[in-house]
Amino acid sequence: MSFSDSSSTQASAIGRYGLWNTGLRDRDPARAAELAETAAELEQLGYGALWLGGSSGIEHAAPLIEATSKITVATGILSIWQHEARETADRWAALEAAHPGRFLLGLGVSHAKLTAQYKRPYGAMVDYLDALDAAGIPADRRVLAALGPRMLELSRDRAAGAHPYLVTPEHTARARETLGQGPLLAPEFTVVLEPDPDRARATARETLALYLQLANYTNSWLRLGFTEDDFANGGSDRLVDALFGWGDEQRVRERIDAFLDAGADHVAVQVLSPGEDRAGLPREQWRRLAAALELQRPAG
Repeated sequence: MSFSDSSSTQASAIGRYGLWNTGLRDRDPARAAELAETAAELEQLGYGALWLGGSSGIEHAAPLIEATSKITVATGILSIWQHEARETADRWAALEAAHPGRFLLGLGVSHAKLTAQYKRPYGAMVDYLDALDAAGIPADRRVLAALGPRMLELSRDRAAGAHPYLVTPEHTARARETLGQGPLLAPEFTVVLEPDPDRARATARETLALYLQLANYTNSWLRLGFTEDDFANGGSDRLVDALFGWGDEQRVRERIDAFLDAGADHVAVQVLSPGEDRAGLPREQWRRLAAALELQRPAG
């Protein structure tokens, strides 16, 4: 099997739709049963993958894998600054031995504003991948958080593909051109199941506020044709409406499927609920979304 073939197999394994959420990586023992029950329900609803948002680690994925039988669990993303490559390789190998094929390692370089040791991000990622290769971790079992051309090329050449965050279908189309037809392209896309424009945009801006301070994202949006004016006052309506899908279930599905039409293999959907923080578990909205996406429930 060629490298591109194995990447295509990974795309088939996770299906077209997954969920991205930070609350699923909560390590509080008091929430363990709730998280296990939630993961089992999401698998039953037919989602293909659970993406553990924020700076997640392999230790966050293991309990969800243990609570389910088929669904892929991925880090979205594991920061290379917070986890040494040797530690990552050891934990990956242990999880793979216990649950073969169930875990997808999403890696990223985070941001200078959030990481004190941040320097030479591209070179640091190359060194990290070299260390994983030396430890025997297959390239086709990892994806990279890639926004710009160089990291996308690295995703194509040294990983199964790319997992971009806070992007548009236009970015997806460009990313597909860079990756070619073999590698996995699994963008994150944030949605708000709220038809009122003011309420939906207010919810979106609560999340967008952090990212407006991070140069990796603003530079990505500038490459897509936005301007500095779009970043003022919490983000223009034009920026918010491009980066977030809001509305009723039908409209939200259309926005999600626009990424598939643009060349994505899989969309990692983050669902925001008005009045809730990103670490919450919007289970009702996840059920509504599953119905809107017409997910196929696993047999049995």
